[in-house]
Amino acid sequence: MLIDSANIQFKEYSQGMDSLFPSRLDENISSDAPVRLVNRIVDELDISPLLSTYKGGGCPAYYPRMLLKVLFFAYLNNVYSCRKIARLLQENILYMWLSGKSTPDFRTINDFRSKRLKSCIHSLFTQIVLMLVDLGYISLEKQYIDGTKMESAANRYTFVWRKSVEKYKERLKKKIQCILSQIDEGILCDNHAPEESTLSIDSRALKEKIDAINLENRSKRELRQIKKLNEEYLPKLQEYEKHLETMDERNSYSKTDPDATFMRMKEDHMKNGQLKQGYNLQISTENQFITNFGIYQRPGDTLTRIDYLESFKARYGMQSLEIVADSGYGSEENYEYMWRNGILPYVKYNMFHVEQRRRYRNDPFRVTNLFYNDREDFYICPMGQRMRFIRLEKHYTENGYEQTTSIYR
Repeated sequence: MLIDSANIQFKEYSQGMDSLFPSRLDENISSDAPVRLVNRIVDELDISPLLSTYKGGGCPAYYPRMLLKVLFFAYLNNVYSCRKIARLLQENILYMWLSGKSTPDFRTINDFRSKRLKSCIHSLFTQIVLMLVDLGYISLEKQYIDGTKMESAANRYTFVWRKSVEKYKERLKKKIQCILSQIDEGILCDNHAPEESTLSIDSRALKEKIDAINLENRSKRELRQIKKLNEEYLPKLQEYEKHLETMDERNSYSKTDPDATFMRMKEDHMKNGQLKQGYNLQISTENQFITNFGIYQRPGDTLTRIDYLESFKARYGMQSLEIVADSGYGSEENYEYMWRNGILPYVKYNMFHVEQRRRYRNDPFRVTNLFYNDREDFYICPMGQRMRFIRLEKHYTENGYEQTTSIYR
């Protein structure tokens, strides 16, 4: 087959051109490009809290508003690596225009994000949401709330568990009690610790006790025991106390990410629900815009609701009129809070879906399936006998909320 080369035409190509880019970088950026929207939004933000993190002297710093634009646009495009952002500032015309051809390295970007922006991100987020309110996109009168588990990058083999720490701490205290009782009595001890420890002592009290021991006229056995207390048992007791202090009210934490907690993640494609280190992320939306967020260490959603709604009120100085959420948030405590604050809840109670099952509806021993006489206040049991009210019992949730239960016999 013969080809007539005279009819083939190619576009002009010359690597030796005088100018690689146009005189203005934005000539090749469309007027409705997302990068222009990011640029306009950041220009309208009040960044005075961010500017207050800078101190005078030293080398001139990159302008914070420019770095903020670059970060926001990178996040919009799912780019989170500082090294990738630094490379885009040298290769991508959108980033070059946004930064004014500034080329901060990845360390500068990371320091700005982790040290300066960290304390100001909440105020910047609030300003952007209020802009959306002024533009009429959202009203803040409704919240559609849901939570999701976010896995931590912590090493899964560095977790500390509360039950294990408490168990080993009690064993250690029994050994300490045994040694102290031997030293106080000045007798040799067998190797058996008391059945129950009568010692209520922490590391500080133990340190004071060791310092107060008179080392004169002590046998070699007692001196070895004192040395063991000081060099082995005391540091171990301090370590256990530090673990419990870090955990606070949690049941676990990771040494590589102390804020992460073991919690059950959503099932994978093999229907395997797994315990992994992570966080409980709560998000509010309205008209597909995120209006609030919160990160919690509690695995369940129920006990996060009140604190989360309070964070919304603290952020905007108001509370939404309507709340929409799933049954994971349904509890007496949450309903009472929402009604008391004038919120109309569209939230199923936590047993709603369970009660729809046939097994539950046909179970004659369920309280909801028993016949109740409202006028004389008694239930009829499956055997036909009356169960009458005998007392009220009070219970408290983890948040300290008081619940009252009626007991019938």
